[in-house]
Amino acid sequence: MAGYKIDRIASDFQREISSIMRELKDPRVSGYMLSVIRVEVTNDLSYAKVYVCAMEGIDAAKHAVEGLKSAGGYIRRELMGRLSIRKMPELRFIADDSIEYSSKIAHMLDELSDEVQND
Repeated sequence: MAGYKIDRIASDFQREISSIMRELKDPRVSGYMLSVIRVEVTNDLSYAKVYVCAMEGIDAAKHAVEGLKSAGGYIRRELMGRLSIRKMPELRFIADDSIEYSSKIAHMLDELSDEVQND
């Protein structure tokens, strides 16, 4: 039963952090199209890893993560107001390149399908 609760909290964090990121005024964050890929919360709710990806690539995601780290206190305070949770975990933002990676795979699959159709 505890696993279900942690998963629910992680999905709530993902939804609310995405919403808060759209409201941030920091140019390091608002200048990119960011997406929260996933959130991993520890069982004791002491830490939450937030994986952030940018459509512009991994360099843009790393730059945006710097802005998110400086706004971490604000994001935690906003989460406390939006979610009814007793203990708010410390947020750790991590740059992720999964969107870029998946677009490369999709491009490679398109090339393979074109080769198969031409043969």
